[in-house]
Amino acid sequence: MSVASYSYQLQPARVRVEFFRLLPISLFVVAFGAAFGLAATQKGLEPLQAVLMSATVFAGASQFAAVDMWGAEVSVLPMIAVVFAINSRHLLMGASLYPMLRDVSPGKRYGLLLLLTDANWAVSAQEYQSGRRNLEVILGGGLALWLAWIIGTGLGVYFGGLLQNPKSLGLDMVLGCFLLAMALGGKKSPRVLVAWTVAALASLAAWKWLPPNTHVVVGALAGGAIGFFWLEQKPADTQRQPDIEEASDGH
Repeated sequence: MSVASYSYQLQPARVRVEFFRLLPISLFVVAFGAAFGLAATQKGLEPLQAVLMSATVFAGASQFAAVDMWGAEVSVLPMIAVVFAINSRHLLMGASLYPMLRDVSPGKRYGLLLLLTDANWAVSAQEYQSGRRNLEVILGGGLALWLAWIIGTGLGVYFGGLLQNPKSLGLDMVLGCFLLAMALGGKKSPRVLVAWTVAALASLAAWKWLPPNTHVVVGALAGGAIGFFWLEQKPADTQRQPDIEEASDGH
């Protein structure tokens, strides 16, 4: 029985580079971690419980939603449904990285996905469109963001009064601007621009008329449908190029 071979090998040097690459944006993650730590303690969680939640769950919006539903009697099933709805975008994010993830062993594959966030996914996906495979940013950048989230939570549970409302400083816009910069820096073609437009319109419609947090998934599915049905065809001359070169070498 043959053993499966995996062509993608993570490079430790590149992992370190990607760690420091996403370190600046992780500083803003610290601020939101502090806001979560404060909210968690105000809802009755012990400091250690809040920190452990951030270390094991590592999902900012979902943690805020779960804490908001926290109380003397916790409705587990509704909480699971809300957290799943918010995090369901990770199904699409993971699927978009599959062309790279399939080339690493299952253990590494699912280990990487534990550190997947909007920020490091955006970098990896944008570079893949440009022809570069970069899973090191998922690991290195994810570690930077994970540590920042834990540190921020710890600061929030003990010194939360120092930063009760990060939105008042505009920090809620940092990640959105970062993702927008990644999108604008990527490939621009009629296919991509139409997918962006359809995704944006679908997201706005879902935000207005559908339950909270579903707009992210609806927009992603709408844009993904454009990409699925509108396939880019390779020019015929690029497929025939090797034959032309071989013929010229023969002369």
